[in-house]
Amino acid sequence: MRKKRPSLILSNLLIEDYAAEGKCIARQDGKVIFIEGVVPGDRVDARIIKSKKDWAEGMVVAFVEKAKERVDPFCSHFGICGGCQWQMLPYPKQLQFKQQQVEQTLQRIGKVTLTPIQPIAGASSTTHYRNKIEYTFGNKRYLLPSELGNEQISSQSNVAGFHARGFFDKVVDIDTCYLQGSPTNEIRLFIKSMALQKGWTFYDSRAHQGYLRNVQLRLCRSGELMVNVIVGEDRPQQTKELLQALLDRFTGITTLLYTINTKWNDSIQDLQPIIFSGKGYVEEILRGEQADESYRFKIGPKSFFQTNTEQAETLYRLTAHAAALSGQETLYDLYCGTGSIGIFLSRKAGRIVGVEQVAAAIDDAKENARLNQISNASFFAGDVIDICTESFFAEQGRPDVIVTDPPRAGMHEALIDTLLTIAAPTLVYVSCNPATQARDLQRLDSLYQVTLVQPVDMFPHTHHIENIVRLTRR
Repeated sequence: MRKKRPSLILSNLLIEDYAAEGKCIARQDGKVIFIEGVVPGDRVDARIIKSKKDWAEGMVVAFVEKAKERVDPFCSHFGICGGCQWQMLPYPKQLQFKQQQVEQTLQRIGKVTLTPIQPIAGASSTTHYRNKIEYTFGNKRYLLPSELGNEQISSQSNVAGFHARGFFDKVVDIDTCYLQGSPTNEIRLFIKSMALQKGWTFYDSRAHQGYLRNVQLRLCRSGELMVNVIVGEDRPQQTKELLQALLDRFTGITTLLYTINTKWNDSIQDLQPIIFSGKGYVEEILRGEQADESYRFKIGPKSFFQTNTEQAETLYRLTAHAAALSGQETLYDLYCGTGSIGIFLSRKAGRIVGVEQVAAAIDDAKENARLNQISNASFFAGDVIDICTESFFAEQGRPDVIVTDPPRAGMHEALIDTLLTIAAPTLVYVSCNPATQARDLQRLDSLYQVTLVQPVDMFPHTHHIENIVRLTRR
């Protein structure tokens, strides 16, 4: 048998700087070492888990000395559930590193000439900021490091919380989560307690069986609360009993649904949630730039909507600033989803044309336009490459401004070619992934120059960052 090579442990490494995606860097003998769970100023012993010629990845085995800037995490589950990565950093320091991430990523990958980057727009609320959250029910509890090796402690336990990072079948049992306000924690714990009392099964991700699977909650600024209980088995009497108990206990629930998911994956996009009580959706409110300006959005159990309502307002206001609209422009909103950006900008433009590949999202966008009495917006389902033809422009008008907000993977190269052909005077690129945004900026550089860069922090205590870039035709 081939002998396993002993792992290499490097001692007393100084963490020098933040890299990206939650990793920091140390150096030894000219090699860069990427390490998670640390901050600049830490000194650690680290085990090397991957080694290449010029770089390596390591994991902390011991802290020799902790950075003076560290603070105590406020959540007892920090470092285990993976929902937050930066609670040990003061929030101003988190913003500094996110600003640095945007600047370095655009320079390193984009290699385009940048205008000075605007100060990052931080969040005023760093806890309870999510309007949507999803918990998992499972029959295998993630054991804490202190519990490993103790034969009296078993992972075979019914729990409710979040998937443990890196484990599809183990769940961190959550007591209190600070990502969403009350009564989120109370609802999760109530469902768990009732199921344990009744002897109902919790989902087994390996065997693909069990009754309780997930619960999704949307808590809106409007005061509306939607709860969608997702079960892995169709047990009508159990489900009715559970849902009625939820309604009786939590009178603030305005829409209560359940979804039967017997698939091997957790996605419900191809399933039909069933209304038990309420109208089947919630309405959220976004405030505009003016005191009397607001927009309402209808959000169903499968709708996409920015997860941080307060920072969504900030993001959209800064997008409007980047677009520099005078009230006459034809604005194309690509990857428009349920139409939130286009509707938010509709009073500042002459015409809005939204394009989105997901037909159900376009239905929501049209409904949201009607809800806000927006008459200058039209929405079309399909691929931008297929829709944006000369005949379409002849009917809808050529874009003066294009806003594009693609998923983390960025824009397809064929779409970038289409944008270069359309050659709109202004292109505003909203991204949740500066790395793919930087790649796309390089592809657009032949026609466009960067004239504004504006980072926005949508998710405090995480390494995620949103970024707005305005491109102006050369």
